[in-house]
Amino acid sequence: MSDLPAVADRPKSLAERLGHHKDDRLLLLHADDIGMCHSVNAATTRAMTEGVVSTGAIMVPCPWFPEIAAWSREHPQADLGLHLTLTAEWKYYRWRPVAPIAKVKGLVDKEGFLWRSVREVVEHAKPVEVAIEIRAQIERARQFGLKPTHVDTHMGTLFASQGFFEAYIRVAKETGIMPMLFEDSPEIRRRAGQLGLDYAKLVKRLRREGYVLLDHMSPSVQGDTLETRQRSYHEAIRNLGPGVTLMILHLSGDDPEIHHVTNNWKARYLEGLIFTSKETRDVLAQEKVKLIGYGDLGRLFTAS
Repeated sequence: MSDLPAVADRPKSLAERLGHHKDDRLLLLHADDIGMCHSVNAATTRAMTEGVVSTGAIMVPCPWFPEIAAWSREHPQADLGLHLTLTAEWKYYRWRPVAPIAKVKGLVDKEGFLWRSVREVVEHAKPVEVAIEIRAQIERARQFGLKPTHVDTHMGTLFASQGFFEAYIRVAKETGIMPMLFEDSPEIRRRAGQLGLDYAKLVKRLRREGYVLLDHMSPSVQGDTLETRQRSYHEAIRNLGPGVTLMILHLSGDDPEIHHVTNNWKARYLEGLIFTSKETRDVLAQEKVKLIGYGDLGRLFTAS
């Protein structure tokens, strides 16, 4: 007689907990940086209504947050979370904390804006200040009528120290919003390690405490033309493994506003084209990839 556990005794995969087969490929096509500027807002809302983007996250401190908040109120079915923001990285286009600066002095530079780099935030900010600020961003979003499906971290800052990470998962649990977290894997361990977090030590505790952990993060793509970048994305879709994968996108238009904000505007513009194209929709259908949102996952987090 086999000593292997019965199938019924095997823990359910995340896909199965969501009501799918364990071998199904589920994909979160996630747009970052919403609210950063009008160009990003316009491209992302188009990709969510006319394209295949299934979810996204909003930067509350940014100047164009009110526009996307209004759109969200008008489109309550849209799966939108919060891109918790502790940096303002562009040369001239900057933003300040949501919390009173007197309470989060370590989060701001000498000009009163959020630091440009993750390194500077780690060097100057205290975890208690981080907790105050991300809680303020969540409260501001709710004041504007948003019902966030999840929270994640702009530039990975909340994964950049143990103290920041603890603030992130604690505030997420206290506010009842699912945080972006992953199962342990060599790729996730590498990415977290680059930011200073020993993720392998944390993952067992996260499972025990009921956090929902995504199976995979799709690797970054290459290509500086529409043809090459689209080919890279389509190849990444074809290579998806079973389970739930997060694919992070950055979308924009091709206009003077985004040109003045960032010199990587072209990649963002191309991603906007790719994820509103018939070709991408066809690849998803051919590969039988199922698009999901964080709202589906959030129900598991609430239940836990």
